[in-house]
Amino acid sequence: MPQRWTTCFAVAVLVAATAVVGTAQQESIEDLRARAEQGDAAAQYNLGWMYANGVGVPEDDVEAMRWYRLAADQGDARAQCNLGIMYDTGEGVPQDHAEALRWYRLAADQGTARAQFNLGLMYANGLSVPQDDVEAVRWYRLAADQGYSEAQFNLGATYANGHGVLQDDVQAYMWFNLAASRLTGTKREEGAKARDQIASRLTPDQRAEAQRLAREWDEANPREPEPPSPLNR
Repeated sequence: MPQRWTTCFAVAVLVAATAVVGTAQQESIEDLRARAEQGDAAAQYNLGWMYANGVGVPEDDVEAMRWYRLAADQGDARAQCNLGIMYDTGEGVPQDHAEALRWYRLAADQGTARAQFNLGLMYANGLSVPQDDVEAVRWYRLAADQGYSEAQFNLGATYANGHGVLQDDVQAYMWFNLAASRLTGTKREEGAKARDQIASRLTPDQRAEAQRLAREWDEANPREPEPPSPLNR
């Protein structure tokens, strides 16, 4: 029986801002709160992130939700994505996939890769939307094209299995290869294992073509440092 790959990476962790920890060090929580209360969306987002992760303040998901919502209502895409994640996982609010979908879409439409990835998962799993592999692939690709490694892995799996796209081992190898070069820890091992299993199905010419495509993609999309990951919840 042919090997099948599952899109194994679940909801992305909360979006961190590069400035959050630095902000906490450079100004007091009182000053940050004062700016947030005056309507500064960036301060509202930073304060929400700090409450969500217990940085500088006691961890409090309800307070995190309150500040994220204030920022999200002003159009802050990071806050919109994190609000979606909290509704998706039921942190600080009752779990509500329909609300998660709404906030993910708002953030995804602004180009937030994590939101695009999570929206792809919603379509892949039929959560508050009709199950739709083609739409899942569309959102995975938007995130993958920004270098989001978990979306690259899931895109590789869709090509390996022919879900939402024509089955294509060359494309599967390319995306698994890109994901494996960006993932870390056990996820990196999973990406490398999937790539190597696909490689066993390729001819030497096909493998060379897949490696060329991955190399050209890398050259056309220079890597930028990602924001620090938030604390594990």
